[in-house]
Amino acid sequence: MSSVAAKTSLSLLSLAGVEPYQEQEGEEYMNEKQLLHFKKILTAWREQIVNEAGKTVAQMQDEAANFPDPADRATQEEEFSLVLRNRDRERKLLKKIDHTLLKLETGDFGYCESCGVEIGIRRLEARPTADLCIDCKTLAEIREKQISK
Repeated sequence: MSSVAAKTSLSLLSLAGVEPYQEQEGEEYMNEKQLLHFKKILTAWREQIVNEAGKTVAQMQDEAANFPDPADRATQEEEFSLVLRNRDRERKLLKKIDHTLLKLETGDFGYCESCGVEIGIRRLEARPTADLCIDCKTLAEIREKQISK
């Protein structure tokens, strides 16, 4: 695992105020304790995104200025464009988080949507919105590369 991926998953765990889940021997997969663990992570992640979006609106209103210099105005517009593009990505991520929270409630969380096997605790901690096991995701990426050629 790359250090960036490790930092991302660890920051999600720290954001939620939880430690990496320690499975007990013989523990049933996706029991109440595990579901609560992931619900905390997803809820904290969702709250962080919503809070950041609110800050962005306020920040853009505060920083909006009509610069007389076209270069300064273009720079500000480009910065706003980048921020809005990031917020759009986060809006899409919010939909995935909400979908995943719904899966938690219905008992479908943690299982591959393609083949039905367990996705795994570590993979879900790294990417809580994962809906494919690593094998199915790898195959999907290979297919995607073949189609795009």
